[in-house]
Amino acid sequence: MPNRTELANAIRALSMDAVQQANSGHPGMPMGMADIAEVLWRDYLRHNPANPHWPDRDRFVLSNGHGSMLLYSLLHLTGYDLPIGELRNFRQLHSKTPGHPEYGETPGVETTTGPLGQGVANAVGMALAEKVLADRFNRDGHEIVNHRTWVFMGDGCMMEGISHEVCSLAGRLGLGKLTAFWDDNGISIDGEVIGWFTDDTPARFEAYGWQVIRGVDGHDPVEIQRAIDTAVAETARPTLICTRTVIGFGAPNKQGTEATHGAPLGADEVAAARAHLGWSHPPFEIPDEIYAAWSAKAAGAAAEAQWRKKLDAYRRDFGGLAGEFERRMGGELPDIWAERSRAIIAELQQKGGDVATRKSSQMALDSFGPLLPELIGGSADLAGSNNTIWKGSVDVNAGSADGNYIYYGVREFGMTAISNGIGLHGGFIPYCATFLVFSDYARNAVRMSALMPVRNIHVYTHDSIGLGEDGPTHQPVEHVASLRLIPRLQVWRPCDTAESAVAWKAAIENRGGPTALIFTRQNLPHQPRSAAQLENVARGGYVLKEADGEMQALIIATGSEVGVAVAAAGKLSAEGVGVRVVSMPNPGLFLQQDRAYRDSVLPPAVTARVAVEAGVSHCWAGLVGDRGRVVGIDRFGASAPGKSLFEHYGLTPENVSRAVRESLAAI
Repeated sequence: MPNRTELANAIRALSMDAVQQANSGHPGMPMGMADIAEVLWRDYLRHNPANPHWPDRDRFVLSNGHGSMLLYSLLHLTGYDLPIGELRNFRQLHSKTPGHPEYGETPGVETTTGPLGQGVANAVGMALAEKVLADRFNRDGHEIVNHRTWVFMGDGCMMEGISHEVCSLAGRLGLGKLTAFWDDNGISIDGEVIGWFTDDTPARFEAYGWQVIRGVDGHDPVEIQRAIDTAVAETARPTLICTRTVIGFGAPNKQGTEATHGAPLGADEVAAARAHLGWSHPPFEIPDEIYAAWSAKAAGAAAEAQWRKKLDAYRRDFGGLAGEFERRMGGELPDIWAERSRAIIAELQQKGGDVATRKSSQMALDSFGPLLPELIGGSADLAGSNNTIWKGSVDVNAGSADGNYIYYGVREFGMTAISNGIGLHGGFIPYCATFLVFSDYARNAVRMSALMPVRNIHVYTHDSIGLGEDGPTHQPVEHVASLRLIPRLQVWRPCDTAESAVAWKAAIENRGGPTALIFTRQNLPHQPRSAAQLENVARGGYVLKEADGEMQALIIATGSEVGVAVAAAGKLSAEGVGVRVVSMPNPGLFLQQDRAYRDSVLPPAVTARVAVEAGVSHCWAGLVGDRGRVVGIDRFGASAPGKSLFEHYGLTPENVSRAVRESLAAI
């Protein structure tokens, strides 16, 4: 039977060999954390390589994702569908071993990591999801939700501000099943971190309300075991295990230095490391006895089988709850959803009313929320402004089985990444909210939600200069356009209550990725629609108002400018100019429609076109063409009442009418 050091050395060998073959990568962290990984994965982690999606598995997150070969080695050795050939193809096109772990690309990878700090944020979300699910579904004698979240993190994660945001909140939420291992090796890319990172990290986490286990030798299995046992025994607080390690452990001439961090060791040093570690096997060859000791197939199958027996017993006693649990973990919507959501949208259209779309959003939540117990969300200290609290909202910290609302505090980046983690965990449809201008704080986590992709609903209110007196620091100009640039992100900017409800419905049904919902602060006019028009909202763009008489021009508008466009069309009609108004709450989705539909909305023969939106103008050029005009804002806003600003920046029916005449004259 191989000893622990030999088992850990298998990780070291695979990691340094894969990086060397790719001539690219990060061997130092995998070699330094191999001993910790060996103890955790062989003695504690509950997982089944044959079923990476088993609902009650433990979650493992590699927040220091540059050390991806650590994770790939673990997945390969324990028996996941990751053959040795994939490790040989590390960092190559179409391999299952990309440079950083990517969700959906590699069996057993729970989240995409690489941008430092976001992995631990995702882990907080996963641990929170476990806690809320357990509160909802567990019953006396029936614990069908009972798993832990483990995360590895390095000095870089600790330095990133997001780690402060999320770890502070994790302490407040009392996530007792979350355990983080800090790889305290004292080295980053630029060298010894003592020159720029001298925080008292253990004291910092104690101040957050974490249990902190200091001074653990990361190369001593006995100390590692003792620390993990202490972590598992603590049920009311998350735990930080501070492990002192040597980066590049085993490379005799480079270990402990930045030379092992982000570059191959080199052929000579790899050979020296083999000799130093006593690892005599050729590259990518693992002895059978090492594989046998590492394999988690039998233990994983037994653990899942035991859980499924528990689920069967639960189903006998709580059939309705069991069905609801399985539906939610399967990502399916309730059977009544399709019919009821359509009816709700029709009711909201009929009800009408001139309200801000942030209020329309809340009305949608009030209507859809009772149908969706999986809906969970919160706001970055702006609940009353974002209108994210609906009539069924219950604080997740209230100790209620119905907890579904998270008070995130002023933590836009952390909030968004936590919400990603909730979505990755399963069983929930998460949403998170702030002012649109502060989406900049959250942007990389928004990008990550699209890159993976994962279902997450990003709610952004106060969407333009229309918010008024707070001035240009709070007035988004470029933000909607920049969000539309993110691949896979569906961006909706609705013009009234009905469009807002359609946007929410689309976001809820978007299992394949994230959605951004953009809402106003100011009231907007309700628009009349036929049943057919209401159906076409879901196609991203549609004819809202047909031209009176012959169609001579088109006005395309979104959000708060739809009302301006309708008023401009009315003025032009009085002058004998027939103008069709197209509402386009989601241009990206509209462009995905078939050509016949697109041409029916925007007839190619009608080249006099004007687009109007209270934001930067360049993104509309493709829809208006060479003879078209765009009424937008290509400079920053100002502090004044919103109505005055719309007049000052030319977002008025008069100016839009003038632009239509100019476009007609250019034909």
